[in-house]
Amino acid sequence: MKQALALSGQGLVTNQLEYHPYLDQHPLVSATREAGLAITAYCGMAVGRVFSDPLLRAIARRHQRGVAQVVLRWLVQQEGVVALSRTTLLDRLTENAAVFEFELTQNEMAAIATLVRPGSRIVNPPDLAPVWD
Repeated sequence: MKQALALSGQGLVTNQLEYHPYLDQHPLVSATREAGLAITAYCGMAVGRVFSDPLLRAIARRHQRGVAQVVLRWLVQQEGVVALSRTTLLDRLTENAAVFEFELTQNEMAAIATLVRPGSRIVNPPDLAPVWD
């Protein structure tokens, strides 16, 4: 990231990174914030893994929301995080936009943070990505 900042002739605005409840991105998130960049989070649903998670399902029930809404809310409720989400279903698009209609408690945010597990990186192309974790 430091190299990209130094080499960019236009100044960078965001750092797009894999970011979901199972992957510890704190070092990269902190460095991105220190550089004054926004965080654009992709792969938030961890290729579907979040949908069967008991903790996320319990939080979703408490808020009468879907698990995807809870994960998207967890992302956007963090300062400077923009969450990418894709869908081809109009109903899901409406649900995704509704993440601004509720808020997770600090206890729920902290509980989701406990889901981090080693080896949870999903996007790691061979011969392209450096050794991350």
